[in-house]
Amino acid sequence: MIRTVLAGKIHRATNTHCELNYEGSCAIDEDLLDAADIYEFEQIDVYNINNGERFSTYAIRAERGSGVMSLNGAAARRACVGDLVIVAAYGHIEQSRIHDFRPHDQSNRRVFMRDHVPVQAAVAA
Repeated sequence: MIRTVLAGKIHRATNTHCELNYEGSCAIDEDLLDAADIYEFEQIDVYNINNGERFSTYAIRAERGSGVMSLNGAAARRACVGDLVIVAAYGHIEQSRIHDFRPHDQSNRRVFMRDHVPVQAAVAA
């Protein structure tokens, strides 16, 4: 049997930007993506702690070390700057491996707000 498990999580990050007029997705500081083992263009779920919104989108890279956690496109309507969010990515494993599996968890890592929006990674056509 195949089980769906939490593969990577960024816990209680501060949403730093909402970019309504962007193609869509969630731009995340590349340092946080690496720490949580989340890949660019991977499907993610975002859980807004402040208002209870839960939705799926995909991750894109934001400038490394920038602290950016930016909800873009339609997702920008689901949060405000300063809201705390949880970002989760899931994967599939064989049931026989489930007891040895541990997700990559960036628990309680706060992303601090910046006063500018760094250049976000270009999305390939």
